[in-house]
Amino acid sequence: MATATRVKHTKFIFVTGGVVSSLGKGLCAASMGALREARGLNIGLQKLDPYLNVDPGTMNPTQHGEVFVTDDGAETDLDLGHYERFVSHRMTRHSNYTSGQIYESVIRKERRGEYLGQTVQVIPHVTNEIRASILAASEGLDLLIVEIGGTVGDIKSLPFLEAIRQLRLQLDARDTVFVHLTLLPFIKTAGEIKTKPTQHSVMKMREIGIQPDILVCRTEEPISRATRDKLAMFTNVRADSVMSLPDQDTIYKVPLVLHGEGLDDKICELLNIWSREPKLDEWKRIVHTLENPRQRVSIGVVGKYVDLAESYKSLHEALIHGGIANNAAVEIVYVDAEQVQAGGADVQLGRLGGVLVPGGFGERGSEGKIAAIRFARERKIPFFGICLGMQMAVCEYARSFADLPGAHSSEFDPNLDGAVIALMAEQQSVTEKGGTMRLGAYDCELAPGSLVARIYGKSRISERHRHRFEFNNRYRERLERAGLRLSGVSPDGSLVEMIELAPETHPFFVGCQFHPEFKSRPTAPHPLFTAYIAASLQYQRTRT
Repeated sequence: MATATRVKHTKFIFVTGGVVSSLGKGLCAASMGALREARGLNIGLQKLDPYLNVDPGTMNPTQHGEVFVTDDGAETDLDLGHYERFVSHRMTRHSNYTSGQIYESVIRKERRGEYLGQTVQVIPHVTNEIRASILAASEGLDLLIVEIGGTVGDIKSLPFLEAIRQLRLQLDARDTVFVHLTLLPFIKTAGEIKTKPTQHSVMKMREIGIQPDILVCRTEEPISRATRDKLAMFTNVRADSVMSLPDQDTIYKVPLVLHGEGLDDKICELLNIWSREPKLDEWKRIVHTLENPRQRVSIGVVGKYVDLAESYKSLHEALIHGGIANNAAVEIVYVDAEQVQAGGADVQLGRLGGVLVPGGFGERGSEGKIAAIRFARERKIPFFGICLGMQMAVCEYARSFADLPGAHSSEFDPNLDGAVIALMAEQQSVTEKGGTMRLGAYDCELAPGSLVARIYGKSRISERHRHRFEFNNRYRERLERAGLRLSGVSPDGSLVEMIELAPETHPFFVGCQFHPEFKSRPTAPHPLFTAYIAASLQYQRTRT
């Protein structure tokens, strides 16, 4: 291989999925991005989702998983979180398009007369819009990896597949690669891996004019040479382009596994890219730390979407990153806030090294979260509150120390007297849901000498937000007098962004209005999670 990267213009990798959903297309795309970036390429990633929602902002987290927020305020698919954790490229609103956005754009153009009276159809108008969104996201990049949501055979995905078929014809012959992620089920009674579902999936792709260049096969165990040869024969994919991706005990092994399969070399060959050998020492270090931790800690996440861990995906990973920074394994225990509310705080939380209350919406479970916060404060268990978690911490403190026994949020009762958390003034006239919140990156000034200023090591930070309700300034002075430190505020001083208790009062009690988990990476753990895990480890040591 050459020592320098040579790419004259943007090249594309299109990632599709077959047989079943939830195979890990996002992780596969992110891992390919990590491998390409390790070779010195300037890469980007994009997710095209076939659902008709304009964005996932109003979708139930238990149905769709978390909503990932970008710096520019876009509410996007959780796969963009995987992308940002695996590569240095920061996602934007152009990194995620849905059918809803595409159709909305086409209809607006039709209403403005931009189609000059033509009959507006899926082909060419919708597919042209999809192609334009892909090309716009590729500007200035060596390589763009595009993940197509859904599963081949879904009617909703057809316009996106047709658009990338057209792009292959539009671009130079060696500018595109199609990677198809598929499942090889193991039938225990027969004692063998079955290739037929993958054969049918590729057949479906070929029916619409797309021949995959590479197959990435999800399996329970590595596949044999005979299985690779069989797949090559029946899918028209070369045997050396059939890759095995067995189940892993950590997602951060995936780039190393795909590298071991030769995926990145094969992509270089197909795209005619000359690049250096990948530098993977950092990924090896991360995996070694995860497999050989020096210590362990249990963290309780008290929420209401605990039936689906994907609802807190970025949070889950940020806690793991905090463990990596401390050479520790983090056991994450998801605790139903309603069970805590029913009186189970001691049973649910008593054995844990730390308590974390994450973001969320709606009244259900709010009293359980307040009970969990009170338990952590009184027992001096390290506590971390994020977004709604910070808001509930303010409510708990106001009830306990500021003579406000009914303190709560006006999100749950608009007529509440004693709403220490209230709607932003500019939001009070908004009636439509979706895209109406404080979204994206905002600056925050940290109080000199505060715990959080020491943790960040600087006085001004930028973090991503996703919320409507704020600390009510009417109670600001009263809560400060009661001992609550407002340790982070907006640059103009009008909005409270962070709270904490003094170290002599509590070893670690921090709340933030923003979502720090969105900016954490395994190669660069977020300082708040690093400090929180360190405090939890210390608490666990002193308790034992």
